This record gives sequence, C-alpha cells and structure tokens, in this order.
Amino acid sequence: MRYAVVTDTNSGFTSEEAKKHGIELIPMPVIIDDQTRYEGVDIDEATFYDWLASGQKATTSQPAPGDVLRRWDALLEKGYDAIIHIPMTSGLSNSCQTATMLAQDYDGKVVVVDDHRISIPLQESVLKARRLADEGMDPQEIKKILESDGLRSSIYLAVNTLEYLKKGGRITPAAALLGSVLGIKPILTIQGEKLDTFSKARSMRRCKTKMIEALKKDYEERFSMFDWSELCVGAAGTRLSQAEIDEWTAMLQEAFPKTVVRYAPLSLSIGTHTGPGVVGCAICLK
Repeated sequence: MRYAVVTDTNSGFTSEEAKKHGIELIPMPVIIDDQTRYEGVDIDEATFYDWLASGQKATTSQPAPGDVLRRWDALLEKGYDAIIHIPMTSGLSNSCQTATMLAQDYDGKVVVVDDHRISIPLQESVLKARRLADEGMDPQEIKKILESDGLRSSIYLAVNTLEYLKKGGRITPAAALLGSVLGIKPILTIQGEKLDTFSKARSMRRCKTKMIEALKKDYEERFSMFDWSELCVGAAGTRLSQAEIDEWTAMLQEAFPKTVVRYAPLSLSIGTHTGPGVVGCAICLK
C-alpha cells in the first residue's frame, strides 16, 4: 500500500525539505493589502517582512478548500492508496476542521490528523507519519499514535516588538505603548490548543534565559521518562540573521547537550501576528 503524507507550511518545512523527506506541502496563504500570496511560492520571508515594515496590512487565512481537494485528487490519481493529512493545530486555525469535513467524501482514503502541533513539533509528527507509513502501518493507526503523542510538546516565543500584537488586537494600544516605553518583551507559549501569555522580560537576552529555564522545567516535569533519542529540542525565529540563528541555536545546544538542536523559521502565518525578530524554542516527543 502506498500512503501520501501531507502537511502545510506552518510546519516550517521548505518545499525542498518536504520533497527530500517525501512530504507533500500545502502553502499557507497570507493576504497583503487584499492580495493573496502563498508562502514559499510567490512570497518569501525577506519580502514578507519588508512589506510589513513598509506598513502594508497583512492577514492570514486557511488554504482554500478547492486547493486542498485538488491536491488530494492529484495524489490519488498518482496511485496512492490513502492520504495522511496533518495540518497545523486546530487550536490556532480552522484548517483542520475544514479538512476533516472535506475528507468525509473520500470513503476513508483521506485520514486527517489533529495532533495539536505547529512548527518544529509538527515537523516531528509529519516525519514520524512518513516513517510509519513507509513501514506499512495503517493510516488510522498512525492517526491514533500521533494524536496520542501530540500534546507532549511545548513551544515558547519571545516577541521583539509589540506593534503586530497590537494590530492583531491581542493587546490594547495602551498596553503596547507602555510595553514599548518600558522595553518589555512578552514571552508567549503554545501548549497544543492555543497561544497564551507565559512571561515577560526587559531584553531578548533575558527572554532567552527564561525560555531555556521553561524548557528545562518541562523536561523535568513532563519528558524525563523518555530517552533523549525520543525527544527533540528545536530553535525557531522570524527573520533572524544567520549570526542570530547561530547564537540562539548554540545557547539551546549548550543547555541540552544530549540532543541535536535544529533551527526552522516560523511560518509567515505566525509572523503576521508577531512581526520580525521573534525568537522561539520547543521541546517535544518525536
């Protein structure tokens, strides 16, 4: 049996990386001044943040149902027996609910997984699905495993500017002004279902320290029963320079020497709400 594994660019995969791993990648749309662009297709990270900096309005959207259906139909026409579709967490988008509804017309040939993950943790789920599918495991069993393990994941994000949280209505203009005057950087967390405030600090350096402390606490309280070969620690960010990427990855690697820390840029869908200069990290069960 041949099974296709599908995800979206909120996983942080580039098209080249997805192709390398045998993953089908659906580009997430971003709407800039009423014009829809597709991540990794007709807009890249540098162009996107240049447009944001110029004051252009950006919003996000889920993939159009027609685009998803065309991708599924093309894969089935290629001879795949079934499709394992793993979108971003249902807690942050309606993509999963829409895909689940659309899959009802495919007589079990499309299995939609909601494992409550995004970014590097989502990558790990997708890679696991690809490996299990290659080993011949039934898609429904893969779905059961991924959804069972999905919440064994923590993400932390330090936001460099409050401007975009204000634009998105996540904080009030008064709070944004006060935070900017005091130099406060919020730290957000994603624990499966939604984005929440975790902490705050007066510098990105202090934010990084707090996030590493949070990951260590998560490890002790939630992941210490697993061998390090079963765990992943990841670094992430929005429009970071190579020097910034290297520095942040090295900090995490020093804090977690028993695993190999890898970096992935946060998707444009996330960057729309947080802006550039975000630094993030994650720990999850592979």
